[in-house]
Amino acid sequence: MTDTPYTSSELLTINAARLLRNGDKVFVGVGLPNLACNLARRTHAPNLLMIYEAGVIGAQPARLPLSIGDPTLVSGALAVCSMYDIFAFYLQRGNVDVGFMGGAQIDRFGNINATVIGDYQHPKVRLPGSGGSMEIAAWANRCYLLTPHSKRRFPEKLDFRTSAGFLSGKAERSAAGLRGGGMLAVVTDLGVLEPDENGELTLVALHPGATVEQARQNTGWPLQVAAELRTTAAPSPEELRILRQDLDPEGIYLKGGA
Repeated sequence: MTDTPYTSSELLTINAARLLRNGDKVFVGVGLPNLACNLARRTHAPNLLMIYEAGVIGAQPARLPLSIGDPTLVSGALAVCSMYDIFAFYLQRGNVDVGFMGGAQIDRFGNINATVIGDYQHPKVRLPGSGGSMEIAAWANRCYLLTPHSKRRFPEKLDFRTSAGFLSGKAERSAAGLRGGGMLAVVTDLGVLEPDENGELTLVALHPGATVEQARQNTGWPLQVAAELRTTAAPSPEELRILRQDLDPEGIYLKGGA
């Protein structure tokens, strides 16, 4: 993958953008998910609606936002309300189609750790924590995650469960009363994982040049592979142009991707 004319960050962003549908209402943060949403809106999903945790609905930022509280998000937005309103009246009512998730660890059932690495009382690393991700994981109709594919990102067991995927399987998530659809896709720099009928993440697609062996070597559990494994389309020149020239010309989020 080192000989390809695009970086891993660009590959992640483009494949995440392709998951989005025209008309989707997306709960999005900054970074690569924000780029993915704006790329989708400039290509196949012009009616995509972006919602930011700070209380901005229908954001149309004139420049790349640096945080969820960046003033550029307000310009041209459809509405601005409180954070409470966003969570209570939009997310929890089922009005959010997609939630982009982040985290340091994700397990085989799509549960996420964004709290600590190591023992909770004496952690090796203390992470930012949940923020709104616990609510988004519970109530968004679909959840997606972008992450590099490595064993430390995909451990056999989480050090701490911050946000619920399918818990120990789809039946447990349903029994817990979590209405949202759960983690329906994880985009990595090797391919795409989706849950099987029980909620276990399964390799369903490889990016050009990646192999099943690479994916298995970089996963902390015995990774299942779909019977009909597909290959994703390589990033197009137009997708790369929009990312590099229109959305992130200074390489704030795209630079450094191997």
